[in-house]
Amino acid sequence: MPFHLPAELAQQPTPFYYYDLALLDQTLAALTAAARPGNFQVHYALKANFNLPLLQRIRAAGLGADCVSGGEVQRALEAGFAPDHVVFAGVGKSDAEINRALAADIFCFNAESVPELQVLNELAAAQGRTARVALRINPNVDAHTHAYITTGLEANKFGISLQDLAGVIDSLDSLPHVELIGLHAHIGSQITNLTVFAELSRKLNELQTWLEGRGHRLPHLNVGGGLGIDYHAPDEHLIPDFAAYFGMFEQHLQRRPGQQVHVELGRAVVAQCGTLVSRVLYVKESQQVRFAILDAGMTELIRPALYGSHHHIQNLSSQGPFLPYDVVGPICESSDTFAKGVLLPETQRGDLVAIRSAGAYGEVMASGYNLREKAPAVYR
Repeated sequence: MPFHLPAELAQQPTPFYYYDLALLDQTLAALTAAARPGNFQVHYALKANFNLPLLQRIRAAGLGADCVSGGEVQRALEAGFAPDHVVFAGVGKSDAEINRALAADIFCFNAESVPELQVLNELAAAQGRTARVALRINPNVDAHTHAYITTGLEANKFGISLQDLAGVIDSLDSLPHVELIGLHAHIGSQITNLTVFAELSRKLNELQTWLEGRGHRLPHLNVGGGLGIDYHAPDEHLIPDFAAYFGMFEQHLQRRPGQQVHVELGRAVVAQCGTLVSRVLYVKESQQVRFAILDAGMTELIRPALYGSHHHIQNLSSQGPFLPYDVVGPICESSDTFAKGVLLPETQRGDLVAIRSAGAYGEVMASGYNLREKAPAVYR
């Protein structure tokens, strides 16, 4: 279905983030239907978008919360997620963040090093609690995605290397306030080649067998997230193929009897329901380039500047002949460019422009650089 901005928003001051709540509900329905046959526990990754109207719908659909900061843990609890459905991941958890999560009695910490386990043990002891942990391992699986969002290679800062795992397991004997309940792995983001999840499953199968040989049978496995979306043709694939994603684990992961498998999906849940709506300030032409200068910039959507990411761009006002434009923002940085040479209907000052698939890693990464005012969010 082609994208249409609700008519009542045509005069809304720009830029703004538009969230299609009906599409979010449809995405959640498809996700939960695909997860149900395999009894997967889905945790929504708050880092993708932590707006309360979205979180409340996500919680109501039965998802848990995957958090990577104390602030996200707090936001999840404020949105009504039950503490026993909250997971706290992240390579650098502060003492204050850990203490807040312990006091809330969250379900699990995804721990990434022996020093972190030691701190968890110390802080849990001070509260008279036990910290439930899943060890985040670094499986050295190449997700074949952008280097900045790959997390499962040995060169990345995340997780425990396979060579170090035996020592980490041995250290648990001296940590009475830490309870090992699972393994966790997350190999990257915006993954569209699903075969990498088969490779991840095989690595986890080997690790489980190895751990069982050392007397550890784990009730939980967390296979991370990373399922990508279609940034190039969002209208053709508004909802990801969740069945194919879960099917990779059903086929390749050797689940033990009664074992709960968790996944952490963020982008795949919210990206397509969000659109950055902007207005053309100027069309600037030279002999070499035709620029469409928008009132939105990298302060509202940094992904193209940060990753060289593609977002589908539409002129919502013009039906004219198509011409090539470099679509840029107003920020005083040359990297403030959304796309080069993109074909748009003949564009003029005042035209509305939609930058699609901005529901994930759009508003959450916004900044006030150049003393820009924060763009509002609108929900329909």
